[in-house]
Amino acid sequence: MVPLFTAKQIVYINNSLFNELINASFIILFFEVMRNITKYVSNISLGVYFRESLKVLQLKSLSSLLNIKNKNLDNLPSGVIIERVNNDCGKIADCIPIVVEHLSEIISNFGVIITIFFLNKLLFLYLLFGAVIIFIFKNIRIKKWFEFDKKRRKANEKSTSFICEMIRGIRDIKVLNANKSFLDEADKRLKYKNKVNYDGRKVLRKYDLITGTIHDLLNLFLLLSGVYLLKNNLISITAFVTIYLYKDRIYNLFNAYSSLQEVLKDFELSSTRVLDIIEGDKYERESFGNKVLKKAHGDFEFKHVKFSYKKNIPVLKDVSFKVKANTTVAFVGKSGSGKTTIFNLLAKLYDIDKGEILIDGININELTEKSIRGNMTIINQSPYIFNLSIYDNLKIVAPKATKQDMINACKMANLHDFIMSLPDKYNTIVGEGGITLSGGQRQRLAIARALIQKTEIILFDEATSALDNETQDEIQKAIDNMKREYTILIIAHRFSTVINSDKILFMEDGVIKDEGTHEELLQRNKNYKELYELELKNQP
Repeated sequence: MVPLFTAKQIVYINNSLFNELINASFIILFFEVMRNITKYVSNISLGVYFRESLKVLQLKSLSSLLNIKNKNLDNLPSGVIIERVNNDCGKIADCIPIVVEHLSEIISNFGVIITIFFLNKLLFLYLLFGAVIIFIFKNIRIKKWFEFDKKRRKANEKSTSFICEMIRGIRDIKVLNANKSFLDEADKRLKYKNKVNYDGRKVLRKYDLITGTIHDLLNLFLLLSGVYLLKNNLISITAFVTIYLYKDRIYNLFNAYSSLQEVLKDFELSSTRVLDIIEGDKYERESFGNKVLKKAHGDFEFKHVKFSYKKNIPVLKDVSFKVKANTTVAFVGKSGSGKTTIFNLLAKLYDIDKGEILIDGININELTEKSIRGNMTIINQSPYIFNLSIYDNLKIVAPKATKQDMINACKMANLHDFIMSLPDKYNTIVGEGGITLSGGQRQRLAIARALIQKTEIILFDEATSALDNETQDEIQKAIDNMKREYTILIIAHRFSTVINSDKILFMEDGVIKDEGTHEELLQRNKNYKELYELELKNQP
C-alpha cells in the first residue's frame, strides 16, 4: 500500500490536490506507525531470545567441555575453545533474529512486487530478469564466502591460541628475555590471519563490483524504457513513479534471500564447530557408571593396571597395590616413575588401558562421577588459583561451607594469619592464577580449598614442594592431625613428608618395586636408601 500512496502523493503535489495529499499522508503514517510498533515489539522479543539462547548455548558448551576426556583436552588449544564458546555460540544465537529480519524483508518486498506486477507486467518481467542475473552472482559469492569463512576461523583460532599462551606466560617471556622471538611468532600468525581475511574479502569485493555494475546498468535501461512507455501513453505517471521508486524491491527480495542463505551457511558452520564440543564424535566423552557411593569408606586397590598417555609409550606397566581406609600411604620415586599418574587414574581423569581399579571393592568404571570425585580431593604441585577473592576461591568448591569452616580450613593450612594481615582479608582478590600470592601461599590456599571439601580421601601430589621448611612443618602437623580420619595418599620428594606414613610404595619406571615402612625400605632397598641419603646430603 505504501508504494501506491507514495506515488499518488507526487501526482497530488503536481496537480495541487492538497486535500488528497493530506489524506494519503495520513494513510502512509498509519502504516508506518504500525510497522514501527511491530518492529519494536519484535526487537524486544528477539533481544530476550538472543540473551537467553546465548547463555544456554555457552553453558551447554562449557558443561560438555568438562565432560571431554583429558587426553583430548591435552591437545585442544584454549584459543579454539574461546573462539567456539564466545564467537560461534554468538553467531548461532544471533541466527534467529537475523533470519526473522530477512524473512520480514522478504515478505514486505513480496507485497510491493505484487503491486508492481499489476501496475505493468512488462516492466515487472524486466526487473525480474535483472534480479535473477544478480541472484546468480550473489549465489556464487555465498559459496566463495563459505569457503573463505572456514579458512578465516581456523586462522583466527591459531592466532587467538598463541595470544592466550603469550598472556598466560608473559612473566616467563620477560625473564627468559624472549620478547622478540614471541613477538616475531605473533607477527607471523597475525600476518597469516590478516592475509586470509584480505584475500577472502578481495574475492568478495570482486563479486560486489560485478553485481553493483549490473544493477546500475539495469536501472539505466529501466529509466529509458519508462520514458519510452510514457511517451507512447503505455503507462500512467503514477504507475511509473511507483515502479521506479520501488524498483529495488525485486532486487532486495533476491538479496534478502541470498543473505538468508549466507546466514544459514554461517549458522551451519558455527553449529558444526559448537556441536563438536557439545555432542560430536570428534572429542571422546568421559563415561561413568550408575552405582552410587554416597560416602566412601576409603579402601581402594589397583589390580595389574597398565596405562599410556601416548600409544606404545607405557607409563604404568603392571601396577598392583592395596590401600586400607584411614591409613596414610606415600609414593616415592624419581620423576617420571608414574606417581602422579596413579592419582590421575584414581580420580578417573584418564581411563586405564588394562587392569582394574576398585574403590571400596567396586570397579571405578561402575561408579558415578560424583561417587568418585565427590569422595576425594587432589592437591596438586601447581594448583590453579582462580582470579577471585580468597573467600570465593573457597566458596566455589564448597558452596555450603560457612565462614567458620573456611577459617578452620585456612588455620589448618597455616594461612589464616596471613589472610588477616591483608587490608581486605578474606575479600582480597588474588589475581589470575593467584599471581599476587607467593608460591607457598598459593599452595596453602589450595590445601585449605581441599580441606574445606571434607572428602574421605585426600591426595597430596607434591603439595608441600613450594613451602619453606617452617611452613612445611606446620602442614605436616596438619596432615598428622588428619591421620586415622582420612585415607591420605602422599607424593613427595622430601622424605620428611613421608617417613611417618603407614606404608611407602617405592616406584621405578612405572612399576612398584617395593613397599613397606620407611625403616624397612632403608634396610632392604638399595635404591630407596640412595634417594634418601641424596636428600640428606643436599640439605642446607
